[in-house]
Amino acid sequence: MDPLEAIGRAQAATLVDEDGEEVEFELAPPLSPDDIERLAEEVGVPLSGELHALLEQTAGIDGGPLQTIDFTGRSLSLGAPETFPLGLPIAGDGFGNFWILDLTPDDVETAPVFFACHDPPVILYQSPDIGDFLHEAFRMLVPPHASAVDDVHEDKLFNVWRDNPGTLERSDALAGDESLSAFAAQLDDRFRFVDLRSPPVGMGFSWGRHGPRTELRRHGIERLFAYAPPDKRPGLLRRLFA
Repeated sequence: MDPLEAIGRAQAATLVDEDGEEVEFELAPPLSPDDIERLAEEVGVPLSGELHALLEQTAGIDGGPLQTIDFTGRSLSLGAPETFPLGLPIAGDGFGNFWILDLTPDDVETAPVFFACHDPPVILYQSPDIGDFLHEAFRMLVPPHASAVDDVHEDKLFNVWRDNPGTLERSDALAGDESLSAFAAQLDDRFRFVDLRSPPVGMGFSWGRHGPRTELRRHGIERLFAYAPPDKRPGLLRRLFA
């Protein structure tokens, strides 16, 4: 769905929260052409056509289904260079968790949205594009309030943290397609692999499975990820007297 169509439908609807209270929202002013160009320079990659067209109409949404929706990402602070080197956070829940537009040079027209959570520490696939993300977000304010955004935010993250669905051993990754096999060949047997190139909503991986020192890798701009416990190499004294 086109993001402006999703916004227009929400503007025409009566939005209410789960307590029956009416919810209103306002659109932030658009960006100028020069500011859109500066944003692309800040991100380090051309903006998708969908995002570019959206920014020409509005830079964000004040009020509405989520704590923050900022299509420039400038009001949201996210550091995830290992997993989203060109990622643009476009929404937050107010608790340090963000929905990220995973921009790459290959995503000319649209780019997918992922949800990055710190408690539990997981990353999940949310939507194929901004339009679908907004459509699902606004569904949280339309009875019966069934929404894929709410499902990911409230339920799917615990499934991934508990069960690690779709995780591959290195031997299985080596037997995969050319890209997956090449990725696995670069890493050792400590790593587990997750293929998020065409995932179902809610699929993901536990980026903090082994605590804050969990090693994370991504195969270039492809949505192939791997994680491992920190490498337990012998200490200096142990090596000297071995």
